[in-house]
Amino acid sequence: MTARPTSAPALPSLGGKKPSYRERVADALRAALIAGELRPGEIHSAPGLAARFGVSATPVREAMLDLAKEGLVDTVPNKGFRVTAVSEQQLDEYTHVRSLIEIPTTVGLAATADPDALEALRPVAEEIVTSAAAGDLIAYVEADLRFHLGLLALAGNAHLVDVVRDLRRRSRLYGLTALVAQGRLEASAQEHLELLDALLARDEDAVREVMTRHLGHVRGLWAKP
Repeated sequence: MTARPTSAPALPSLGGKKPSYRERVADALRAALIAGELRPGEIHSAPGLAARFGVSATPVREAMLDLAKEGLVDTVPNKGFRVTAVSEQQLDEYTHVRSLIEIPTTVGLAATADPDALEALRPVAEEIVTSAAAGDLIAYVEADLRFHLGLLALAGNAHLVDVVRDLRRRSRLYGLTALVAQGRLEASAQEHLELLDALLARDEDAVREVMTRHLGHVRGLWAKP
């Protein structure tokens, strides 16, 4: 597993709220779950995860309790936490709902989004590409989440952003590991820059095509174990 040696990476929250250390650890653990670094059925202790991520055990234990409330892990008395499984049907349903929300909302931004606000997301899109090239799946998933939630936030509907955040956290992208091994993840990551360019060009058809292709990866290339 490619884990950070010193501390959990920061994942800036929308709305200007600075995440706590516990929240940053939880973000990193969620990303590890989504990317398949932590697999269904595995049992992990807080000290074991703390050593793996290079952080102290207390925030890991607290973060895992938060993830248990979200249904991402189950508590196992005297052992730690078991990673819960997500069925193929659940993944299909999550992706379907996401497509109903994210595609039209993002297409709409081609006509309404402020160009400067879109350009402000370019460093995050470039971070996704850099993480893909480095094979850092945790950083990749975190940056991908930050990019898409930041983009959707430009539509001005905070509830919509919360719904998509929850759906993305529940998704699983186990195919990322194979794409890294094949040297193909970086090409997929470039779609984020392609999407920004289409939005800045006010090209609704191009935005729709990129978003449809991008979300298709969630149940295609990125989902295959």
